[in-house]
Amino acid sequence: MAKNEGISTNRYSAIIESVFFDHWKKGVTEFEFVRDEIEVAASKLRIELPKNLGDLIYSFRFRVALPEAIRNTQPEGLEWVIEGAGKARYRFRLSKITRILPSETLVSIAIPDATPELIRAYALDDEQALLAIVRYNRLIDTFLGLTTYSLQNHLRTTVKSIGQIEIDELYIGLDKRGCHYVIPVQAKGGKDQIGVVQIAQDLAFSAEKLPEMRCRPIAAQFMADGVIALFELTLEDEQVKVVEERHYRLIPAKDLNPQAIRDYRD
Repeated sequence: MAKNEGISTNRYSAIIESVFFDHWKKGVTEFEFVRDEIEVAASKLRIELPKNLGDLIYSFRFRVALPEAIRNTQPEGLEWVIEGAGKARYRFRLSKITRILPSETLVSIAIPDATPELIRAYALDDEQALLAIVRYNRLIDTFLGLTTYSLQNHLRTTVKSIGQIEIDELYIGLDKRGCHYVIPVQAKGGKDQIGVVQIAQDLAFSAEKLPEMRCRPIAAQFMADGVIALFELTLEDEQVKVVEERHYRLIPAKDLNPQAIRDYRD
């Protein structure tokens, strides 16, 4: 971790702890707070206010673990998540612990690599590279058995019940019967994990903005040796559940194994 990154994390942790303990009492399972409370906490702690208040919340929603003091209040089997609760409003809520990780025993399917070398050379980070590789190799089509098109990436919009959200990439799809699909894709690089908050916001976005379409949320994650894991996900009893998982290994066409191709028929 870079030096400045560590300073930001410590500053963010102190502020979010202050906000949390201004509301939390033993036995409480959820409570809401507003963005202005971040400014109040920073002033109280005499901490320089972050330039981007939204980044503080985003970090603890999707990137880093909540501070230990907050985690110590979690009952066994539950964890605190931060949800959007409207414009500039958020909700701490206890949720069942869910960890979606790629299976170590699932076979990898070999796919001819169609990624332009220029794209690989200039991808700026794991997430950007992953989205580009999935797009150029039409892995969403292969995985879902649909014809799909990337509509927009890094889509920022608002959902009434949640507030502002971001979707890494949004696909639109079509099947042979003419059914239309909205396919929000979340990309996970490094040690990032798939969480209930992102899947819930993807489903809420689809229900509000594109209610006539069938929603099929997807998560993509890099594994070792460049293998890409794709998950189709859903929510069941407020937990993320895997509908289907496949692993794809991109290789030069000349290295495809004819026997493996024959085996795929079965």
